[in-house]
Amino acid sequence: MIMDLNTIVSRYRENGFVSGLPALSPDQVRSMRSCIEQLEMDYTEGAGGYSLNQFFRVNGHVVIPELAEMARNSNILDIIEAILGPDLLAWSVELFIKEAGSNKTVSWHQDITYWGMGETDDEVTAWIALSDVSVEAGCMRFIPGSHKSGLVEHNDTFSSDNLLSRGQEIANVQEENAVHGPLLPGQMSLHHGRCFHASGQNRSSDRRIGLAIRYVTPAVRDHAPGRDWAMPVRGETPRGGWDCIAGPRSLFHPSDLALYDRILAEQSKTLAAGAEGKTNLYAQERA
Repeated sequence: MIMDLNTIVSRYRENGFVSGLPALSPDQVRSMRSCIEQLEMDYTEGAGGYSLNQFFRVNGHVVIPELAEMARNSNILDIIEAILGPDLLAWSVELFIKEAGSNKTVSWHQDITYWGMGETDDEVTAWIALSDVSVEAGCMRFIPGSHKSGLVEHNDTFSSDNLLSRGQEIANVQEENAVHGPLLPGQMSLHHGRCFHASGQNRSSDRRIGLAIRYVTPAVRDHAPGRDWAMPVRGETPRGGWDCIAGPRSLFHPSDLALYDRILAEQSKTLAAGAEGKTNLYAQERA
């Protein structure tokens, strides 16, 4: 069933998530997956001193043109605009890949716990399936309405099987209340940064590939300390606490790699704040 924008917004505001929305055509899915897998073949040694996985999991839109273009997709932006308003920035573009039979999981968490944005409502994550993301493949599951309260305490596990940066997890989540959000290739889900969500192991015979685009509004930095980087994708270009980037000049262009270094160094300080162990993603995973 295709939902109209009013229904999408209503369900998102009530539950903190909405799933099964059309985003990409079959041709776009094939093209994006082919791009990812070609990069994996061509850059086995990484680029700019980093592993390819570093770029896939942190700020890939700074150095990989195809990821930046995904964040500008008009079908996605039309839905995001209905939720957040006309002025939109892509704060991060990330890939979540679980190989067939993988033990990798994502524990119960709230996204914005370590983002340095406070408890803002001016953000939403679009999670786009580039493969069949079934329950068997380890699709996301959500706790409806959990976004309506504030941030809760997370424990850092630093588990090697956890795809999160600190292996952070919320204790005592009531699993019986969870709702699965399976996606067909080209479909997406949206979720609020305070919505409890998690995903399981991939027990399917194919890779489970998801693309997460973190959209924010300029207002995010009105009450947050310091500055941050983002790529304007619709509406007016913000000022104030934002350093705006245009997107990559070309694949792994030297100037973009230098910018990536600067962004990573600053954002890693925010992500690692208060951590007693080594963060997995912002710890500059070297090739």
